[in-house]
Amino acid sequence: MHRWHSVMTAAALAAALTTTAAIAEDLTIGIAAPPTSIDPHFHNLGPNHQIAGHIFDALALKDEKQQIQPGLAVSWEVVDPTTWEFNLRKGVTFHDGSPFTAEDVAFTFERAPDVPNSPNPMSGYTKGIMELEIVDPHRIRIKTDGPYPMLINELSNVWVVSKKHGEGATTEDYMRGDAVIGTGPYKLVSFTPGDKIELERNDAYWGGVEPWENVTLRMIDSGPARVAALLAGDVDMIDDVPTSEIDRLRQDDNLDVWSGPSNRLVFVALDATEDALSTGMIRDHEGNVPSTNPLGDARVREALTRAIDKTVIAERVNQGHAIPINQIVPEGFVGYIPDYPLWTADPDAAKALLTEAGYPDGFQLTLVTSNDRITNAVKTVQAIAQMWTRIGVETEVETMPHSMFSPRRNGNELPVFFSSWGNLTGEASFFLGPLLHTKDKDKGLGGANRNRYSNPEVDSIVETVLNTLDIEERERLLQQAAQIVIEDYTLPTVVLQTVHWATRDGLRYSPRVDQYTFANHVRPVE
Repeated sequence: MHRWHSVMTAAALAAALTTTAAIAEDLTIGIAAPPTSIDPHFHNLGPNHQIAGHIFDALALKDEKQQIQPGLAVSWEVVDPTTWEFNLRKGVTFHDGSPFTAEDVAFTFERAPDVPNSPNPMSGYTKGIMELEIVDPHRIRIKTDGPYPMLINELSNVWVVSKKHGEGATTEDYMRGDAVIGTGPYKLVSFTPGDKIELERNDAYWGGVEPWENVTLRMIDSGPARVAALLAGDVDMIDDVPTSEIDRLRQDDNLDVWSGPSNRLVFVALDATEDALSTGMIRDHEGNVPSTNPLGDARVREALTRAIDKTVIAERVNQGHAIPINQIVPEGFVGYIPDYPLWTADPDAAKALLTEAGYPDGFQLTLVTSNDRITNAVKTVQAIAQMWTRIGVETEVETMPHSMFSPRRNGNELPVFFSSWGNLTGEASFFLGPLLHTKDKDKGLGGANRNRYSNPEVDSIVETVLNTLDIEERERLLQQAAQIVIEDYTLPTVVLQTVHWATRDGLRYSPRVDQYTFANHVRPVE
């Protein structure tokens, strides 16, 4: 009899995460998304956070439902509207045995936003910090440039590093492993980019001794290859189970599948600026570079949005393992707009909009995606390309590994691309600030704005929200900004991903909304 598991109850999770004795056993996990760096501050990217979470800790940690829990800070309080005080956990040591103190926290928050050559810096999490005051070795005060209601949520994404080993260390030092000294449940043994990461248990971990003595994270970007490795017994667990394989794995008595919703939105990005024409990926209906970017017309962007049948992509392309959406946050997150209708595909209306905008014969686009990061990415962009071609916008598809896609996307070389974003704070500001605020390094905003969107009204709302403590007012403002960007059609969302892990029989895993795969959340079935 096969077993299928959805999200566990809090009580079941607590029981699963409790072990009375260390087990001398090894664990091997096949992970889909390889990290770009093991410097925990170099590149703000999900796969990098996933690796860092094994080795480092943050002031606060998040459980599987993205709720804040004490981490290196056991408690915190708002002293006044611009001052937070954190009481740090005592008795914690780094992997080399040196004590953890407030000096390490201060060093971390000074280093994190300014790592050289970062493609997506951590400055978005620290943008409001004006001053760090060390009260004593286990107490630190953070002064902000105004009320900063999301401070603890954002700092939960900043991994605390050792000042002793990090002072003067470069990203290259971290990549060699020399500076990778954390307080987390595992110590780094070796890192082979594109191949594997080997970890060993930290027996002095403040959170308790883990059951796995040695952990190997094997990077297997091909879905079928991950499944094959699990079936062959080469790995004990895999993440990002291909949707086409879920039903088959559920029928295997030797395996378990663990499923739940995610916080990851999948979207198409449209660059409406005239600079986008220099890429040659936007062409008129005859294949020539046009004099004006058609994506600069909101009617054209709306036509492309209205042409996408999100239900088909969720139900057919993703075999029902995705949720169609046209908002920028999932239901239940702050900024979600209740009763906002899900648009249905309307090719005829899309064609009429193109004609009204002066493109009765359409034009040509190249839609680009990575082929090793988002579940069913290639199939999804192929479906979208067919939908756009059907309304007269002839669309070519270009796919490439994420290692090639990311720098081209970050360098504004891809005016029409398919991507995704996981929401780490549970509210729309985390989508609006990095992706849709005008790029502003000094303010720490727009760091992931890769389609060069710029709307002064949205910028103003975002900046106001970041200084608004009243939750009801935050909700109202975020809903207002969300509706503006939804109806600007420059970043149309397509589906909300669901997430799936598979393990050999005898293991359990609680599905995480943030999609992270953490060895320290894998437990043997008792």
